[in-house]
Amino acid sequence: MRFRKSFVCMTALAAASGVSAVVPAAPTSTAAASGVSQNYVVLFKGSAVSSADAKAVTTAGGTIVATYPQIGVVIARSSSSGFRDAVASNTGVDGAASTAGFATALGDDSVADSTPLPGSAPATNSDSLSGLQWDMVQIHAPQAHAITGGSPGVLVGDIDTGLDYTHPDLAPNVDFANSVSCVGGVADTSPAAWMDDNGHGTHTAGTIAAASNGIGIVGVAPNVKIAGIKAGNAAGFFFPEAVVCAFMWAGSHHMQVTNNSYFADPWLFNCRNDAEQRAIWTAERRAIDYAMKQGVVVVAAEGNQADDLAHPTADATSPDDTNPVVRQISNDCAVVPTEVPGVIGVTANGNLGFKSFYSSYGVGSADVVAPGGDSVLQRTAAAPNGRVLSTYPASLIKTCRRKVIDASGATYCYLQGTSMASPHAAGVAALIMSQGVKSPGAVRAALDNSADPIPCPPDVSIYSFFPAVDNGAAQVCQGGAGYNSFNGHGQINALSAVS
Repeated sequence: MRFRKSFVCMTALAAASGVSAVVPAAPTSTAAASGVSQNYVVLFKGSAVSSADAKAVTTAGGTIVATYPQIGVVIARSSSSGFRDAVASNTGVDGAASTAGFATALGDDSVADSTPLPGSAPATNSDSLSGLQWDMVQIHAPQAHAITGGSPGVLVGDIDTGLDYTHPDLAPNVDFANSVSCVGGVADTSPAAWMDDNGHGTHTAGTIAAASNGIGIVGVAPNVKIAGIKAGNAAGFFFPEAVVCAFMWAGSHHMQVTNNSYFADPWLFNCRNDAEQRAIWTAERRAIDYAMKQGVVVVAAEGNQADDLAHPTADATSPDDTNPVVRQISNDCAVVPTEVPGVIGVTANGNLGFKSFYSSYGVGSADVVAPGGDSVLQRTAAAPNGRVLSTYPASLIKTCRRKVIDASGATYCYLQGTSMASPHAAGVAALIMSQGVKSPGAVRAALDNSADPIPCPPDVSIYSFFPAVDNGAAQVCQGGAGYNSFNGHGQINALSAVS
């Protein structure tokens, strides 16, 4: 599914985010105003932001929306047509890029110390709609829940379109103190700001942490806490300044896991040989690195282009918010966040256990595979429409084509995509952390080592009608049973992960 995009700029900033906001006096630049105010990511060569750096922004004709001194990034705003060139001419600036059209498309139908944390109690899978959760059965979540449903001492940040904190299956686990909206590039902690107005975030949040409370479904980690980190707006767009803000928030608020069911663009592939795209890539990579160094496990969807990310040749999707044009690309170009080093990349499969027809893949980028649904090749008795059921806002349920309303009135929707696969892996990562595994590296190793190996399919002709969306290439699986481009180290196994 493609989402129409719009841009929202916010002015509030939570001081607790560890981010400083400065709104200086009128810019001193003599550059002509373009008449259109835009946000810019300004990347400095150092890892800090000095007063001289701030002056360079204002002198070039900009005002500072937010600064991230931990990673040497400033989000600026300017209506000067010459701002980018002016600020980029400063010797301390490594790059600058307008983010006016930079967004993230949601593409779905769219070991260390192992002492369990306090409160790691078992959970049951007997909620009213549990019988529809083929995905949880497939990853052995009910058996894992007999050991642990996770600990409320583990906090998962769902970087998405916010979440519906009034949903009865999510409300028991929502962490209001650490939820935030980053739309516009600055942090706003008011619940109204991070309420989900798209639906996607509520769906991913339910897969991670829907409570075992007799209502609806049960998430992978039904006892953990979940924070909504809203980086995508109502149209499903995640602008770079929001992505940077989201990871800085997750790191400074000591979240243990983040789920990322999106890709950062307008360029599906951000090419480092392009000055503007390199500035975006570097700023986002620095923010992700910062979060991981603070102990955050970063889990991300692989994408729904049926593309081999290890061998990209063409991008016909970008810029996806305006008029896409075909461009030739190479391995100098990468998808953010799934191809950022250290990020756990998740491909999708269906109820028959093989890679979903739409899922992107690739040696080096795919770590594990998880249920994302497959409405074409993998409809079964357990999954009659092939898709994954999860929570959805009642206010948006009319927009869901395949909906379920619980007897209590709680609302749920069937969707498919790697967006649905990634939160399964994030949930298992939260269970692993609930068992006392602390570092991101150790969690990643535990997730990989507990996965059930799946070899390449013996006959890839099943994918013959589904070539890569952008370059038309046939889908090709490379590797053996222990690791391959379709399934990574294998399908996540919640029971093995906590045993």
